[in-house]
Amino acid sequence: MFEVLVFVYENYWRGDACPEPEQLGRKLSAQGFDAEEIREALQWLDGLSLATQGIELTRHADGLSATVSARGAGDAVIAQSPGSMRVYSSAEQEHIGAECLGFISFLESSGVLPAGMREIVIERAMATPGDPLALDELKIIVLMVHWSTGVEPDALVLDELCDDTASRTAH
Repeated sequence: MFEVLVFVYENYWRGDACPEPEQLGRKLSAQGFDAEEIREALQWLDGLSLATQGIELTRHADGLSATVSARGAGDAVIAQSPGSMRVYSSAEQEHIGAECLGFISFLESSGVLPAGMREIVIERAMATPGDPLALDELKIIVLMVHWSTGVEPDALVLDELCDDTASRTAH
């Protein structure tokens, strides 16, 4: 399923540029993807579309933080207070895993993943098969959430999400 999501991300730069599910399914099939992988990916993308429907992110002047609000509504969603902490359920801890939860925390503390987007990432991570989720799979989920909302991560974040960190040499 994740190979299909990467293909969609690479070929349709924004979520609104992506064709309807039926047409996308035909294109993916023509690319040689397995019918089961296509079905799973289309279901996952449908859930992503529902999760991000009506979400609007307004970037702040610092370029790092954003306010999550409902499209068309005058009131912003209640912001997370600076001293608050997200407590993960045991099911989330088991399915997402410690490494991925640490990465989510890193993205959040870096100002890359606002609380509203974090919740979408967690919800979409919980909708994937396998325990625990691999870090590379979580990175794809984070990319797809950004893709779906139309918010392009900055170059350094994009590098972190796309680069194979296993081959890096520490200096």
